[in-house]
Amino acid sequence: MKAWNIDLFLSNDASDVQTVASAGTAAARLGTPPKGRTEIHKEEVRIAFDGDAVVFSAESDNIYKNLGLNSFLEHESKNAKNPMADGPFGKFLRKLSVLREAYLNEVSGVSRVRIAIVTARNAPAHERVIHTLRAWNTPADETHFVGSNEKAPILEAFGAHIFFDDQEKHILGASAVVPAGHVPGPHDPNRLIIPAT
Repeated sequence: MKAWNIDLFLSNDASDVQTVASAGTAAARLGTPPKGRTEIHKEEVRIAFDGDAVVFSAESDNIYKNLGLNSFLEHESKNAKNPMADGPFGKFLRKLSVLREAYLNEVSGVSRVRIAIVTARNAPAHERVIHTLRAWNTPADETHFVGSNEKAPILEAFGAHIFFDDQEKHILGASAVVPAGHVPGPHDPNRLIIPAT
């Protein structure tokens, strides 16, 4: 894939997606688009991302998986002001942020490229997401910390043209209202990694 110099690979073939992701390029497996969907923001591009193991590294997921929820929360509180490392879509988010800036209307302050982070994190783990986005200089137009709530209503209200998540559970819920791409991760995609408290 490096010969093609691509930043994002989308396919319905799970094997192809895994191969590309393993080579270090942002990749996601697409499902069936929602039936009866009508685009309401035709003059914009609206992309939504999950946080951990998608935009950000899986480090925090691994702490939860190996050490439990309390250790995860303690780690995130201690590191709230330390930016997270890139996840598989970190580089893509940075490039998308450049496009967001290029299409920013200076009068309205609104870009034709809109970015949302929709994550199951909530307080106190939300603070690290905010500090990471600021440190990366990748402003999100909207950031939602949904905790144990479903992501689909937020994605529908945002008007996402596509949503990327590493957990099949969230993809299945989201795909009823927006096109969704499953990002292969280092864990069982059917197991909720960081549950809301």
